Amino acid sequence: MANGKLLRQLIRSGLQGDIDNFRAASEAVIAEERDKKHHLLANDLEKLLYGTQLNQTLPLNHLKLASSLPASKDSGLSLLELRPVVRESQDIVLSDASQSILDEILLEHNRADILRSYGLRPAQKLIFFGPPGCGKTMAAEVLANSLSMPLLMVRLDSVISSFLGETAANLRKVFDYVAEFPCVVLFDEFDALAKDRGDSADHGELKRSVNAVLQMIDSYRGDSILIATTNYESLLDKAVWRRFDEAVPFDMPNLEQIKRLLSIKLSGVRRQFDPTDAKVASLFKGMSHADIERVLRRAIKDMILSGKEFLEKQHLDTSLAREHRAHL
Repeated sequence: MANGKLLRQLIRSGLQGDIDNFRAASEAVIAEERDKKHHLLANDLEKLLYGTQLNQTLPLNHLKLASSLPASKDSGLSLLELRPVVRESQDIVLSDASQSILDEILLEHNRADILRSYGLRPAQKLIFFGPPGCGKTMAAEVLANSLSMPLLMVRLDSVISSFLGETAANLRKVFDYVAEFPCVVLFDEFDALAKDRGDSADHGELKRSVNAVLQMIDSYRGDSILIATTNYESLLDKAVWRRFDEAVPFDMPNLEQIKRLLSIKLSGVRRQFDPTDAKVASLFKGMSHADIERVLRRAIKDMILSGKEFLEKQHLDTSLAREHRAHL
């Protein structure tokens, strides 16, 4: 629990409507809880703070970014969404191979000047692929956090238009914008933009859009990092893959990764079992990172609402049973 001084500051600033001090106190409480390894609590507090007061908690340079986002001529909706960056490298669990690629990408960007002195550039066009819920979006957030760059997500509902040529025009606005403002830009569900042009079920406008996005990726020379993610790599046009500097696979966690994930998510939670116990970890076999986090969150809520002091295996069993029923 946060110390008394922070709690007094938090309550006093809240009652007085002092947004700046309230934000500072809240961030100090979150930092203190994260230092205590209470990651689940810290993550929940961050979502409350950043999710409800986004414009008040973003750095000034990010606020400037948010105020100038391009919009669709057709709908008037913003083509990009500025996302708060709260996840850190210790919050994500990946295979050794995927983690090694991400570490190498970070190293390239941290030493970009050296690469440029040899006529080379750090990897800037990345594609993350694999099953849903396995950390692709979180990895983009971790990269943005590690490089102190804002994270922008392309809004497909605004970009994709049924009007002739409008989708390509929206994409041009996106690429022009991120070329001017360095950031990490996330093309989530990239298969919606770059679906195989050989699919006879698709109309001509989509084929034109695929051509446009491939040409724009080819010609992009800005300082932003472009990240495309897909859960269905088999749907992507075959010409897509060679446009990217790195293709990073994201897989379902194995037993050892599940143990690490449980240890991270349950740090700071009083419990009557060892999260690294193979029998406990095996309960989550075949589940994605997101599924595991959802089960744990539900189990912890059950513990709290039932008045228990410790998280028990019974809470996990109940939450897992509910998860399995939801997938029947």
